[in-house]
Amino acid sequence: MVREGSAPNFCPPTEEGITITLVDEKGEQVELEFLGLVLKGESSFGFFFPVDDEHPAMSSGEVVVLEVTEVDEDGQPCSFELVDDEVIAAEAYADFQEAAKDLYDFA
Repeated sequence: MVREGSAPNFCPPTEEGITITLVDEKGEQVELEFLGLVLKGESSFGFFFPVDDEHPAMSSGEVVVLEVTEVDEDGQPCSFELVDDEVIAAEAYADFQEAAKDLYDFA
């Protein structure tokens, strides 16, 4: 099922349960479920749910906010960085909650 966002600055995943594997700053692989992308000014922020044996894709829990730092030749995000600034992360997450309110339960 293709999901649709409820805001023009929101890019939802093309289907539920899409996961990607990123390498963290320690060189360890981390599997993340892609929840969507929010465009905010000149920046783009990806929202992810860490996936492991106890927390499979399409479950719920803490959301990780990553800023897109590089796009490929097709304009698709290919590199991300953890958002260290709590104010920026909170603003981006608030935009994500508003844009994705019809897709996810934020209660």
